[in-house]
Amino acid sequence: QVQLVESGGGLVQAGGSLRLSCAASGSIFSINVMAWYRQAPGNQRELVAAITSGGNTNYADSVKGRFTIFSVNSKNSVYLQMNSLKPEDTAVYYCSANLKTGRWHVPSDYWGQGTQVTVSA
Repeated sequence: QVQLVESGGGLVQAGGSLRLSCAASGSIFSINVMAWYRQAPGNQRELVAAITSGGNTNYADSVKGRFTIFSVNSKNSVYLQMNSLKPEDTAVYYCSANLKTGRWHVPSDYWGQGTQVTVSA
């Protein structure tokens, strides 16, 4: 059993900052990638940022230069520092992890329950 628990969402004014946290726990052998996705009402879920176990990162064009993803491998945790927030960043943010629960297992994707981020104009 694997659980991803997010925290750190909330209401912030445009131009403000928030930091999201996500901790993975349970039967984890190794983590390949951890990522943040978001979904606004009426929109599809989209990738915001991802980080590999080796520290390589990838960002959506809409957040480059404003958001930073970083992880603490020893704690199976990933964070999303969000600066210069805009109203269009309003969405439910989901943490995701691609991981193995055993040495010979196929990697699978796991998701958190989501945390609401609301940016007021």
